[in-house]
Amino acid sequence: MPARLDALARLSILDTPPERGFDDIVDLAVQICETPVALVSLVSSDRQWFKARTGFEVCETALDRSVCAFALVEPNLLIIPDLADDVRTRNNPLVTGKPHIRFYAGVPLRTGEGHVIGSLCVIDDKPRPGGLTEQQSGALRNLARQVMAQLELRRAIVERDAALAAQKAQEAEREKSEAQFRILFESIDDGFCIVEMKFAGDRAVDYRFVEVNPAFVRQTGLAGAQGRWMRDMVPDHEQYWFDVYGRVASTGEPVRFEHQAKQLDDRWFSVSAFRIGWPDTPLVAILFKDDSLRKEAETFRVRAEEQQRLLNHELSHRMKNTMALVQAVASQTLKAIPDQAPVKAFSERVLALSMAHDLLLQRNWTAAQIGDVVKTAVSTFGDCARFDMSGPKVTLGSRATLSLSLLLHELTTNALKYGALSNTTGKVKIGWEVRDRDDASELFLEWRERGGPGVVAPTRTGFGSRLVRMGLAGTGGTQFRYRSDGFEAEFTAALDDLKV
Repeated sequence: MPARLDALARLSILDTPPERGFDDIVDLAVQICETPVALVSLVSSDRQWFKARTGFEVCETALDRSVCAFALVEPNLLIIPDLADDVRTRNNPLVTGKPHIRFYAGVPLRTGEGHVIGSLCVIDDKPRPGGLTEQQSGALRNLARQVMAQLELRRAIVERDAALAAQKAQEAEREKSEAQFRILFESIDDGFCIVEMKFAGDRAVDYRFVEVNPAFVRQTGLAGAQGRWMRDMVPDHEQYWFDVYGRVASTGEPVRFEHQAKQLDDRWFSVSAFRIGWPDTPLVAILFKDDSLRKEAETFRVRAEEQQRLLNHELSHRMKNTMALVQAVASQTLKAIPDQAPVKAFSERVLALSMAHDLLLQRNWTAAQIGDVVKTAVSTFGDCARFDMSGPKVTLGSRATLSLSLLLHELTTNALKYGALSNTTGKVKIGWEVRDRDDASELFLEWRERGGPGVVAPTRTGFGSRLVRMGLAGTGGTQFRYRSDGFEAEFTAALDDLKV
């Protein structure tokens, strides 16, 4: 059953409009068989539908009213002389009621694969005990073959038309794609060309420009290239280019690279190349861009950076000499003072500033990372293992870098004198984080000492204390706690204030 229904579906015939070829066949059938009704009946899964009919009003009936369904199992011709006397049909509504059919003769419509899809039948409203004559039966079989021929011809035409429609759709899509490609090909700023490779043995020795886009001339300076060989246009063009494109044509592996073409005014090109066509067709598509300006800018930037490094090195050297001279002058000028502690503190602060300047010079005097500032400031202590330093990356401006360097120097100095670094077991934790406050962000830095002697708040404040109280940005934002287990300090400042 499924195979029969598939065969019917492949004909694409159900519910199609009337066609002259089938109408002529039923007209001939009624004349030859001398009946008032003839049908080309196609039996689907739930109905019988009439492709052609004469003498019958409806175009389809349900299967429980179908007589043609019995013809499907007949090998040749089904004849029922009196439908009212046949056990298969006597209760059929078309027999017991209108149109009161009484005689049926039908030939199965059989495909070339042997599937019966319906019948060509003739019907009478009177019994015919004699059935059909031999000539009528033969003619009805011949007409049934004509029905199948019409159906097969129609299917071939439908399939041909569908194939032609699909081909036209494909051609339209291809033309659309080609038009889109042409628009892109003509409008892109990058150069594009298709070249045909020429080999001598296994080595590429030349290539011919099959197609070039308008940007090709702008990118290469080569006019009138299409159809010409590269060796004819630029005889001394570097073999490198032929080797690269030859490998692409031979292996099918695409490449991306940049290289200088000395014979094309020393231009630098960024290139993508890939093979097109079949492996035995030496065609390579090349998309490229003249990057000479970028390379020049890159070379200029490298040279400028090198010059900046040299200048920073010279500035650092001179800054160190200046700081050393300041220290020497201060030491000589103040050596007669009995209390050398202030002199020593002054020299150490000058050293802290010198190290901060070195850090800034590494970043062209524009900024420094807070982590680098902290590490540099505490490195003067020597034993960095006694410091626990942690926090995210935060960029500080030059002024904030100097302020934080001096602040940390003072804190470290105090810890060496009175706090956790005054013995061999104490440690210092330095942590920082960025916190959101209303519409702005601020930097929070914590200094916490543990393991040292107990501390108490100082009774007087010197320059160092006042420097620490100025905070990260010189605007305050400090809190101090003198605990029995160690000194603690917290500093906050708006991030915007620390970028200068």
